[in-house]
Amino acid sequence: MVTEDQPLVVVGVDGSEVSIEALRWAARHAELTGAVLRVVTAWRLPPSYGDLPDYADMDFAAAARETLDSAITAVLGPTPRLSVEARVEEGHPAPVLLAAAHHADLLVVGSRGHGAFVGMLLGSTAQHCVHHAPCPVLVVRPQTTP
Repeated sequence: MVTEDQPLVVVGVDGSEVSIEALRWAARHAELTGAVLRVVTAWRLPPSYGDLPDYADMDFAAAARETLDSAITAVLGPTPRLSVEARVEEGHPAPVLLAAAHHADLLVVGSRGHGAFVGMLLGSTAQHCVHHAPCPVLVVRPQTTP
């Protein structure tokens, strides 16, 4: 739990490579500033058209938790040296991230995650966060190799 006098860095993770890069950047910044690192992933039921699919055997929240835990372990190891708060929330990623960043000092997002429009310079979630966040936003672009 974050206290009022502790800095807070929030980062969105969806399992994409650029979200892992965003987590690396946010973790390093949190470590350097003594901030609590809040790592957030959002999930929601897939859209359906026509007949409603049977999702009885699907646990979307558990799958999202697994993605989040795997990302945190991959970047920070099994025992992180900084204070980490992991959150899995139901909903569209943009509002979930904005709510998580309500009292944050910084929100970090990847420029393009697992959205539908591959090739865009800035994804809809990142763009929404840049325009509506209650704190500064850092958008991490994918690493490119020459």
